[in-house]
Amino acid sequence: MRHYRELAENYQTAMPIEIAETCRERINWSELADRVLDGGRVSAEEGLALLRSDDAELMDILAAAYRVRYRYYSNEAHLNYLVNAKSGNCSEDCGYCSQSRVSKAEIKKYELIDSEKLFDGARIAAEIGAKTYCMAISGRSPNEREIDVLAEAATKIKARYSLGVCASIGLISLDKAKRLKSAGVDRINHNLNTSRNFYPRICSTHSFEQRLENLRTAREAGLQLCSGGIVGMGEEPEDVVDLALTLSELQVEALPVNFLQPIDGTPLEGVRRLNPRYCLKALSLFRLANPKTELRIAGGREMHLRSLQPLGLLPANSIFLGDYLTTPGQAPSADMQMIDDLGFKPVTH
Repeated sequence: MRHYRELAENYQTAMPIEIAETCRERINWSELADRVLDGGRVSAEEGLALLRSDDAELMDILAAAYRVRYRYYSNEAHLNYLVNAKSGNCSEDCGYCSQSRVSKAEIKKYELIDSEKLFDGARIAAEIGAKTYCMAISGRSPNEREIDVLAEAATKIKARYSLGVCASIGLISLDKAKRLKSAGVDRINHNLNTSRNFYPRICSTHSFEQRLENLRTAREAGLQLCSGGIVGMGEEPEDVVDLALTLSELQVEALPVNFLQPIDGTPLEGVRRLNPRYCLKALSLFRLANPKTELRIAGGREMHLRSLQPLGLLPANSIFLGDYLTTPGQAPSADMQMIDDLGFKPVTH
């Protein structure tokens, strides 16, 4: 627990992101978008300049990110629905998570729901217009019985609905990954969460390299990769840039960007270093660094983007409908209204 105490102490003295030093050298963001669209890459220096840019440049940055988004996704918005299929009692010590062993958060705790309930979740996903159905379970790694249940559910779902199926299930062996692939699972979600350098500050029970290796295993099994991170845990802008570029190297098919929700009872409770402008800059960075990737605004968007939520869909092209793992989201009808108000078109199953 020492690393959490040290982290909490650092939060007391850390400079809020909103007053971080701005970049001295201005970048032509439209020219950067041109280079990305021509196959170029964003450098670490450019990514850092983006995050540290003056707020007066925000609309130019969003315009650049939107041009890249439009090239690959037009004005489409991909919709996703998440079910927390197994909750709590996790053996890992991730400091941001309400389900971890170090959390005292008051949440529902239950074992893996059966395949019929998972199938019913897919029905809800289809009814509200989702394109992808995500099944998430807590814990370090799924056991054989849990793989059987997930595989059975995936087979039923694919036979009935034209949904993409994603599984977020922790560390997984090649054999188990292949079984899920054969059953109809399309993607494995396993977030890197932050940079290699900052990672030991948020988790000690498994390493950044283990997360990377897990993604390589899923790829070897023929599964698509869904991997992203959490912004606002106390990391520096350099860590956000490093994460964006690492995910670019992995060529992940989907990239969820979460903004820390400081849940009471977790080691990171009370941590609030974000503002909506920085969140929009972060989303723009992930888009420019990962131009072809399905970029998803995930947990914390309601809390941190607030009235600027619609602007998040200029760089991002994907959102979750409904609730997250242990925290509520806004009503799906509000999300659909937001998409319609933007003149965007939801992509459903």
